[in-house]
Amino acid sequence: MNQYADHEPQPEQPKPSLMRTMSTVLTVLVSLALAAMFARSALQSALIFIVILVSLVVAHELAHFITAKMFGVHVLEFGVGFPPRVWGKKFGETEYTINWLPLGGFVRLLGEEDPTHPRSLASKPAWQRLIVMVAGSAINLVLPVALFAFAFTIPHEEMVGRAVVSTVAPESPAAQAGLQVGDVILAIGGRDAKNVLEAGRLIRINMGGETPMLIRRGSDDMTVRVTPRWAPPEGQGPTGIQIAPQVPFTEVVALLPWESLPLGLRTTADTMVLARNEILGWAYGGSSPQVAGPVAIAQTTGEIARQGGISPLLELAALLSINLGIVNLLPLPMLDGGRALFVLIEVARRGRRIAPEKEAMVHLVGFVLFLALAIAVTFADISRIMSGESLFR
Repeated sequence: MNQYADHEPQPEQPKPSLMRTMSTVLTVLVSLALAAMFARSALQSALIFIVILVSLVVAHELAHFITAKMFGVHVLEFGVGFPPRVWGKKFGETEYTINWLPLGGFVRLLGEEDPTHPRSLASKPAWQRLIVMVAGSAINLVLPVALFAFAFTIPHEEMVGRAVVSTVAPESPAAQAGLQVGDVILAIGGRDAKNVLEAGRLIRINMGGETPMLIRRGSDDMTVRVTPRWAPPEGQGPTGIQIAPQVPFTEVVALLPWESLPLGLRTTADTMVLARNEILGWAYGGSSPQVAGPVAIAQTTGEIARQGGISPLLELAALLSINLGIVNLLPLPMLDGGRALFVLIEVARRGRRIAPEKEAMVHLVGFVLFLALAIAVTFADISRIMSGESLFR
């Protein structure tokens, strides 16, 4: 998320009372949530989560910062976290700040609406403004390639043995395709299904489309065609089968860098497809959206950390980075995508801009709604933590 300034650096102005009150409430709630986690010996969870989140946010904002500098835009402030401010130092023409609430970050650029200053953002061509606005999300969608690749390079445990069909629901897509209990799944959609996790992931990647599934039945290999459904009945999966591993063991695997990098690229692409399919599943009446805030994600981080190993944490960081990139590209007020939308509207109107005060009001409303949602989600997260529940239950 970015904040853009309309003029040369000026003394800070007081925030509107509503925004200041909501920011204070959110800060208090997050502090209480962290205190609750500490009380449950979850200090490690909170610290690991903060390190991961701050790293992703810095990468996001650094992309805005670098592209703005490339095009000669005056960067007023580079901030990590949201106010109130903890520390600030000016180097050159930019002030670098660390703020109390580590749930995001921002860059303040000179003049988004006012093109009169030659170094304002608004004075730059539309294509340059668009690059600055989407650069953060682009980095968040590229960074997971390296994170996944690193996770695959580090020694980590993987399940051994292919997936075996243990049950087939009557009249399900699997039953209609002729799958039987005991069938061993070799490949799905032309890709190797090397274990249970990979088989389940490949099924969800191919939601809604007829998918060839290579199976082994006895000593014979055969191909059946299954169409994973968007909205399965309660208690059933997309194809109507349950699967179990051939061998209930794991092995330690460490890929070479030239093997892990292409796999990291493919895993990143697959994760984006899975995110798209999840959203489409909501539209088709499948699973309902599950909203989790930073406190719940911190709790999940702790659960993963307690399982041991750096590799799962790197994979979690990659998933969070993809989510951050996708969410920021949504054409919603206050987000990068919402600001880019106004530039695209300007281009469609052949250079005629929407009145600055109207655009500012839209983003202000979006900011207030964002804070309200964050407060509600954080309150729900605190309630779950205090009751001892996990995000997965």
